[in-house]
Amino acid sequence: MKISEETNGVDSPSKDEFAKEKGSNAAFIPPSIDTATPEKSKYFHTTIAPDVPKDQPFRLGVDEAGRGPVLGPMVYAVAYCPVDFDLTNFGFADSKTLTAVKRSQLLEDICNKETELGRHVGWSVQSISAKELGAGMLRQYNKYNLNSQAHDTTMNLIQKVYDSGIRITEIYVDTVGPPDTYQQKLQARFPQAKVKVTKKADSLFPIVSLASICAKVTRDVQLDLVRYLLQTQDWGSGYSSDAKTTKWLRSSVHPVFGWKGDIVRYSWQTARDILEVASSKTSSPSFIHVDWHEEKSAPLNFTPRKPSAKSRSWFGTDFAF
Repeated sequence: MKISEETNGVDSPSKDEFAKEKGSNAAFIPPSIDTATPEKSKYFHTTIAPDVPKDQPFRLGVDEAGRGPVLGPMVYAVAYCPVDFDLTNFGFADSKTLTAVKRSQLLEDICNKETELGRHVGWSVQSISAKELGAGMLRQYNKYNLNSQAHDTTMNLIQKVYDSGIRITEIYVDTVGPPDTYQQKLQARFPQAKVKVTKKADSLFPIVSLASICAKVTRDVQLDLVRYLLQTQDWGSGYSSDAKTTKWLRSSVHPVFGWKGDIVRYSWQTARDILEVASSKTSSPSFIHVDWHEEKSAPLNFTPRKPSAKSRSWFGTDFAF
């Protein structure tokens, strides 16, 4: 295994190396992932087979993976297929009932243009890295909150499908925030389609379940690859409530530079507490307090005087030196 001096990690793994790490005979790495930098933001789109007409009505679903964890990117996905193409025959009724292996197999089938599923389904993903999420949320001014980033990402993904020539007539979305408000927003942006925004959309609409699989498999493999590249211990589910995750965060943090790999969301309170707060209960590593010293400019010394006729200001306001 070759060590990369630049990243202080290992080089991009081959499929066989990754499979060995995962303890399986085969490992599917989706084309939506850059194996060299899996933690970075990335856009990916693949469309239907050339012989499937684009001018027929299509339905499109939207879902995400990784909105809540303190580790890893947030991944948004859209998936689309002809309105008359029945997805229930392929097991897309409810993605949450599927095992990780089954989800991976379904996405692998979608990526195979020799299958009926692969020929009739197109999909896109946008990974928003932990670094990019934090950069928006931690702005000093005009903070870019998580809901706004989610809404903008969704609309950009849908627009790119339209730009590719696909005639979308139905849009189904798993809600972010109040569903009615979000539906009105999307309907105004895409008046050419019928928009439905609701909670638990992935269990109601197979096309949203398909999008959920694209997002979740992409994110799961991203995290596995990053952990492999960093050669680090198991970090659990990535949620702040997971003891394995918080244990990894505490044991892996550098007191000044934080965590390697652009994998931790510094905008999450859990990460900020671990990085910034020195606790008497915290063992190694010890935390360092940074004093950002700012030089104070010398005070302005002036003596106010009663204005004279010669010291009248512009626009009728008195001033005197």
